Amino acid sequence: MILLIGFEQEEVSRVKNALSEFDVYEVPEYCRDWIVEEVVAKAPTFEGSGNWHWRKFLIMHDLSNEEVKKVIKVVRSQGISPIFATTTPTSLTWKLEDLLNELIREDEYFRKLREEKQKMKSFYLDIGKS
Repeated sequence: MILLIGFEQEEVSRVKNALSEFDVYEVPEYCRDWIVEEVVAKAPTFEGSGNWHWRKFLIMHDLSNEEVKKVIKVVRSQGISPIFATTTPTSLTWKLEDLLNELIREDEYFRKLREEKQKMKSFYLDIGKS
């Protein structure tokens, strides 16, 4: 199962077409205070747009490692860059909004880490030129 939050309708259509072998659901805003396990259980009954958050999230539930890799590759090939996540026994017990906030914090942390790594790489390359 794949849950989409923050995607525009056209992006939802592209993802659903590209990942037709998976169940793909938009998560509407009224679910933001639900426990993630409840979101997963009720996803097939959702109605309405999932385009309510300023960030895009693609949350995968009950997918194998190979399926996760495939989903990430296919979605990126569509030119869409959400925060990718998989559910865990712990995250299933969280409120959806709390999970999204944690995913944003993690994403920002890893972005900064990559930036610092890139700065260090260029720093050492500059030293080598002297």
